[in-house]
Amino acid sequence: MSIDFSLSPELEVLRGRIRTFIENVVLPEEARIDSEDLQETDRDAYITALLGMRKKAAKEGLWLPHMPEEWGGMGLGHVELAMVQAEAAKSYYGPWVLNCQAPDEGNMHTLLHWATDAQKDKYLKALCDGVTWSCFAMTEPEVAGSDPTLIRTSAYQDGEEWVINGHKWFISNAHRASFAILIARTEEDPDLPQAANTAFIVDIPSDGWTEVRQIETMHGSTGHSEILIEDLRVHESQMLGGRGQGHLLGQYRLGPARLAHCMRWVAQAETALDMMVDRSLDRFSHGSLLAEKQGVQWMIADSAMELYQAKLMVLHAAYKVDLWASDNSVDFKGEVSMAKHFVANMLNRVIDRSIQVHGALGYSTDTPLAHMYQQARWARFADGADEVHQMRIAQRTIAAYKDFGTTKVATGGLPI
Repeated sequence: MSIDFSLSPELEVLRGRIRTFIENVVLPEEARIDSEDLQETDRDAYITALLGMRKKAAKEGLWLPHMPEEWGGMGLGHVELAMVQAEAAKSYYGPWVLNCQAPDEGNMHTLLHWATDAQKDKYLKALCDGVTWSCFAMTEPEVAGSDPTLIRTSAYQDGEEWVINGHKWFISNAHRASFAILIARTEEDPDLPQAANTAFIVDIPSDGWTEVRQIETMHGSTGHSEILIEDLRVHESQMLGGRGQGHLLGQYRLGPARLAHCMRWVAQAETALDMMVDRSLDRFSHGSLLAEKQGVQWMIADSAMELYQAKLMVLHAAYKVDLWASDNSVDFKGEVSMAKHFVANMLNRVIDRSIQVHGALGYSTDTPLAHMYQQARWARFADGADEVHQMRIAQRTIAAYKDFGTTKVATGGLPI
């Protein structure tokens, strides 16, 4: 029997170590940071607290779970990484403490696959060592972010340099990043629209790279920046991958990155469901506990079923990504797209139900639910809007039926 959802004894031990580390180290320090408001009142103490947790993670051998051992990582596959992220994301700082946070995680995968040896030595090593941060600059305000073929930021060659002009926004981490992976249009009339863009590595700061502002969002001004690019010059050695391969590079990066988001969202949804059930067992109203009321039971049941579905989708998509790592003919895009759409929406629904069961308390900031809800809304359009994923899922389903006379291939290709 080849289908086995259990972990090996070694991985069970590892999951236990991560859970213990999050519960005993990260969550207490996170609570202290919040209670003392260190981020606002004592920046030095805040940085010391964060770096202290990272040092402890590295000492415990819980560093870079997604990277190969030769780069100082744990060498885990995506199925194994799902287990790590689901534990780490039970806390706000958990993924960052283990150095497997977005967008750096996706950029590490991208550099590992596409960068030259010199680029890896300069940029990838620093990310793996945890001494720099990075960003991925693709989205623009003037065109739909879900269609990279419309990118207007352009680059032209001038001797050994490329001159880049354009406008980017919602570039996560740009405010604190040491470098960016920047996508720009270099080809005016390519045979394929997907062959128009090229990726460049841009050091920050650089002349011509201006951070206009950190965009205020539902969850505050926290590092999603608007960037103006004016006559920015980069040496041709800063090109990442080949000319015209920016779209291909971006899609390579976004597949596993979308799934890593799903892994973290599963953890957040599970936290919200735990809180929902705990509240229902504690709150008495109109003659009985909330847990005894059918309306609340339905919210709990719907959340449990949806979380179960989400976990299965993430595990199967991660399995397909792991297969692809050894056999590039394996296609995982459909499974990742369905997982991304479903898990993002599941997250919003479960947190919303948990807030409802908590009542005014859930709406306040006395619990983490309000902050979780603000973050969750972003999930439905980040890394591809719901509607774009639905369009692609429908296209793949129709194509499967046309090619094979059945939609089975488009629904996971599972043996049932």
